[in-house]
Amino acid sequence: MTLDPITRTVACNLCTGCGACAGAFPDFIRMVEDPLNGRRPVVEDGADAQAAAMQAASLCAGAGADYGTLPQSDAIDRDWGPVLAAWQGHASDDEIRHRGSSGGAVTALALFALQSELVEGVAHVAARTDDPRLNEAVISHDRAGLLRGAGSRYAQASPAEALGPIAAGDAAVAFIGKPCDVASVAKARAADPALAAKIPLTIAIFCAGAPNLNATTRLLDRLEVPRDAALTDLRYRGSGWPGLMQARWRDADGVEHTSKGIPYGEGWGNILQADRRWRCRICTDHTGAFADIAVGDPWHTPPAGHEDAGRSLIVARTPRGRAFVEAAIAAGVLEAAPEGRDAIARAQPNLATTQGAVWARRLMMRLTGMAVPADRGQPLFRFWLGLGARAKVSSTAGTLRRILRARLWRAVTIRGA
Repeated sequence: MTLDPITRTVACNLCTGCGACAGAFPDFIRMVEDPLNGRRPVVEDGADAQAAAMQAASLCAGAGADYGTLPQSDAIDRDWGPVLAAWQGHASDDEIRHRGSSGGAVTALALFALQSELVEGVAHVAARTDDPRLNEAVISHDRAGLLRGAGSRYAQASPAEALGPIAAGDAAVAFIGKPCDVASVAKARAADPALAAKIPLTIAIFCAGAPNLNATTRLLDRLEVPRDAALTDLRYRGSGWPGLMQARWRDADGVEHTSKGIPYGEGWGNILQADRRWRCRICTDHTGAFADIAVGDPWHTPPAGHEDAGRSLIVARTPRGRAFVEAAIAAGVLEAAPEGRDAIARAQPNLATTQGAVWARRLMMRLTGMAVPADRGQPLFRFWLGLGARAKVSSTAGTLRRILRARLWRAVTIRGA
């Protein structure tokens, strides 16, 4: 049987789980939480569903994105996507700053978009109330809703599922997501001027990959949360920069407990990152090149400890994004100072190494008969040439070993499909 393009993208390990296809066609495509492969779309049976999947494929940044459509004035833009301006700063609101992962800039900007009446809602993700291990796409209309989603969520998320409600409504909505989520939304905006008018602002959060549900289970074990406990909260970061990973749970008698806390570096480095999906390991955009504004950690001025007051690196990608950040600073919503346009390279040099490995990883995929994303407009080979000898060997021979060991050429099948 010939697979539709959405199912084929999943089968070929190219899906990012953004949810754009399901958001655009909710009657025919649904997202499934697979413990191993992550949130992935499942196309219903029938000719109408197949036709919907054909249309949805045009929104899929997982299958490929064209970086050549982005303005590139110099080497910084070619390496990192458009950088019109950059700042280091934080939310002026102390609670937002404390709750945020690194300064609360994303939440502060989202709240300013509501308060300035640029939008009537903000699409983002938040922990599911019935199961805090999982995320759900929500549209918030006030400060309380935004604070519910404040802080990083190192778990699978599909914020672009909100495209359906946005398209069906009349209100303008800002969109917050990972770089891959924003890239799919950018495709949707480009294809539909009416939808573009309803999404006047996009904000991307720097991302190093999304772990699966199995990784979350191991994290909870490390936090010593009993397997049979009723989880009530799971915090990956925040309440200080970068903050502790910590959970709350309720026992059989209804007594609430707070777990032990572990440092962000231990939780991410020793537990979660090992279970990032393969698609994340061949990603070429970790910093939100297609967004209006991108926000990440300014690690070049690191925190003094896990409870340090947070700071954010804020990057304007478009003229609209730059004007909005400048307005937020002028309004006192953000306290921020200008950074050089090379701030991403200084703040997160590890991402340059990550970018450099992608060319070789995709080469090994091709040599073993695997499909690769149809990305265009990025100098991936030049990035690889900039790696040291050991990194070059690791990105080639190491990738081949991983492909053979994990049998990555096998079609991905989703449980619960």
